[in-house]
Amino acid sequence: MIKPQTRQNRIAQVLLVALSLWLSGCVNLFTRSGPTSDRAFIYYWPPPKGQQGLRLAVKDLIDLKGVVTTAGSEYLAKYGQPAQADAACLAIARERNVVIVGKTNLSEFAVAPSGFNQYYGIPKNRLSRKLKLIPGGSSSGSAVAVESGFADVAFGTDTAGSVRVPAACCGVLGLKTTFGLVPLEGVVPVDPKYLDTIGPLAKDIDHLVQGMDLLEKGFSEKYQKAILSKPQGRQIRIGRLYLAGTDHRVDKAVDAALTAAQFQVVRLSDSFREAWEQAKRDGNTLAAAGAWLQDAKYFGKPGVSAKTQAIIALGEYEYKTNYKAALKRRAVWQAKLQNVFNTVDFIVVPTLQTLTPASPPLGSTAVFEAQMLSIQNTTPVNLAGNPALAVPIPIEDRAVPLASLQLIGPPFTEAGLLNAGRLVELSVNSTIDRPLITKSFKP
Repeated sequence: MIKPQTRQNRIAQVLLVALSLWLSGCVNLFTRSGPTSDRAFIYYWPPPKGQQGLRLAVKDLIDLKGVVTTAGSEYLAKYGQPAQADAACLAIARERNVVIVGKTNLSEFAVAPSGFNQYYGIPKNRLSRKLKLIPGGSSSGSAVAVESGFADVAFGTDTAGSVRVPAACCGVLGLKTTFGLVPLEGVVPVDPKYLDTIGPLAKDIDHLVQGMDLLEKGFSEKYQKAILSKPQGRQIRIGRLYLAGTDHRVDKAVDAALTAAQFQVVRLSDSFREAWEQAKRDGNTLAAAGAWLQDAKYFGKPGVSAKTQAIIALGEYEYKTNYKAALKRRAVWQAKLQNVFNTVDFIVVPTLQTLTPASPPLGSTAVFEAQMLSIQNTTPVNLAGNPALAVPIPIEDRAVPLASLQLIGPPFTEAGLLNAGRLVELSVNSTIDRPLITKSFKP
């Protein structure tokens, strides 16, 4: 058995690689982000006046016929060609004539958890009235689009947490679907072989269900059956996992939400926690390596940011040093996770180990992105391929009013997860404090 590295050692390893890249002159890691706008959208098409139907926003990693898919990159924006067809995941939305209001902003090539974009700007997270918070990534624009009311549902992609992390940062809901449930054709890949998924973001469970119904035919009926099967929290058994390094206020908020929803809560073992921590390291390795395998062709291209190039270079290092071992442990992790699901319905951990971080004074650097990876509890789920739901919950803090609870289920239990999320939402809704969005805000 490989002895687990401490978080400090892992961060030090990342910093060492990043620093060596900087000193070698390959990239300037400390180039401050220079946003050109604070928009959530790369392309925005206001819906017709009086339009009453669902408004859908789509992450600009997903092809929309006739529109250049930029993947948040200046290089692709300038040299890319319009998509010849819609991505497969848009088929149901097109059949139902759903109004697509825009393509949302994201971290360049979807490789950074901060959600910053040097070329298109930083989607403005309005969760806090006092602090300038990061939007979270990579689906930052999708989270801000629903947070700000410009879309009822937004599609994002999730390779290592890219739906759940921005949902947590912006105080909305985000669902990572089971690997393979939603087709990936027409989506710019990060790791399509093991990790990539597509999922919806929304302000509430009802709209999240509508979003899933656009990704999986018959989902609404599955959801109604899940409610009828287990309409009350006391019928649902939750495995609660506690992780080292978590802000005690976040743990307290998660436990309070579980109690309010009246779930049966069982504390999971330290041995499972150790397996989780190893899976987190392995998931991060696969995600980083995937970025290099898919995006190495963009290294050195004009318009590709220095930060993105640093992340791609780090992916090469991970691929050459840790990838094979991480991949071998994947099946073992899946088996351990399934063993837990033989005794509980769902697992709960905080989506993030801290409150949403404030925007760093140096801008988004490769170093900051590495620090973000250390606080997100999302990659073990991607490594296994299971579904997971991020749900906002109230927390006692003067500046950041919401934390996020992550529900994790066995494969293809999205309907049950949303039912459990419904019970959490019902139990905490009256205590959630959301800043009002003024009419002066522009997409």
